Formats: sequence, structure tokens, C-alpha cells
Amino acid sequence: MTDTPADDLKPSFRGDVTVELIKHTASDADVLFAARVSTAGEQSLEELQKDPERSKGLINYLMRDRHGSPFEHNSMTFFISAPIFVFREFMRHRVGWSYNEESGRYRELEPVFYVPGEDRKLVQQGRPGKYEFVQGTPEQYKTVTAAMEESYRQSYAAYQEMLAAGVAREVARATLPVGLFSSMYATCNARSLMHFLGLRTQHELAKIPSFPQREIEMVGEKMEAEWARLMPLTHAAYNANGRVAP
Repeated sequence: MTDTPADDLKPSFRGDVTVELIKHTASDADVLFAARVSTAGEQSLEELQKDPERSKGLINYLMRDRHGSPFEHNSMTFFISAPIFVFREFMRHRVGWSYNEESGRYRELEPVFYVPGEDRKLVQQGRPGKYEFVQGTPEQYKTVTAAMEESYRQSYAAYQEMLAAGVAREVARATLPVGLFSSMYATCNARSLMHFLGLRTQHELAKIPSFPQREIEMVGEKMEAEWARLMPLTHAAYNANGRVAP
């Protein structure tokens, strides 16, 4: 157990998420050299020295006709801090993804918890597969905030009590809720990210509707903004073709 002063272990609450691009090898040129090797062999490496803009038609063709493998020859690593329940959904995406998450077995978990922001829609209407979320009332938001914060304080106090009694971290953590913030590194390529975005974000250009939980959509939106900056032609082709991963 750490020697962190007790005053520093008071629960804190946040309604946002953190997404940082840590490193990357990702550009539109990566798509082009991978695609052109089929017809140009080693001369396809020349694409790395050319302006990808001149071949944006090829990128659009690959996206439209779903030739997916050229979009795999790149890499992006993100640092993400979000509630545990977001990570449980995140890790359903297994193809083309690598994850390493902080461990409650090996470190004392910090008391940072998720409470929805005032813009988070609280009320579900309709039936599964055909429902929508609408804004809650001020009273509902107050109820959610008060209930969550009280629950978080109690669970973290129980966690601290067990640690102080000498109980192992991996046992004591069982009292903590999925609203606790965790952190991880997530590495993907453009193809796997497009598949993730197709399922975990809503967008007016999407051919196939999706109904993601808002909190994982917040992560997806931040990841997409970084990817769009790195691979603008690929991102534009993705949107132009209905946001369907090739």
C-alpha cells in the first residue's frame, strides 16, 4: 500500500474522458504503398515520397469497394483515461487492437469517479433497437449526482479500510464500482479504428445506424479527431462511403 496522505485520497468526480495520441506511424501514404505493391512491387515504395493528394481517388476506391488490408499498415497508440465500464465495452473490439490497462492488483487505485455532466441525456425512451435518450430533469440530474457520489464515497472508504487492515489489493478492489476511472494504452490501425467508430459513434453520414453508450462515444470522438488529422484523405473517404469499415 502507498503512503499517500489521507487528505489526498478524498474521492473526486469528473464527467469527461482523456484521450491522448502517444505515438503513431500513420499517414495516407501508408495506404497507397500497401495498395500499389500488388501491381508495382518494390516500386510501390515511391509512394512514400509523393503527395498522397494525387492518389486520393485510389483511397476512395479502396474504401468504396472494401479492399481493407491496405488500411492496416499503420499504427496509432492512445492513452485513455475513462470509467471502467467504458473499458469493458472497449475490449469487445479484439481484432487489430492491443491493450494494456492499469492493475488494481499491483497498485492502490485512486479515487476518481465518473458522474455524468449536465449535458448527458439521462432518460431512455422506446424499446431496445428502437429507442432514444432524452434530457433528464434538474431533479433527476440532482438525484443521479447525489446517489453516485454517496455510493462512491462509501465504496472507497470500504476499500481503504480493507487496505489499512492489511488485506491484499486484489481482494480489496472488489468493493469498487465500474464508475471508477482507469487508464490504459490502446494501439490500433486505421482499419480497426474505423470498425470501432462505426459501432461506437453516431454520425449523420453513417449508412448503418449505431446506438453507442455516450461515454464510449466521447472516447471515440476524441480518437477520431486525432486520426482525421493524421490521415485526412482516408478519413474523408470513410465519411464519403457511409462510415463503413472496409
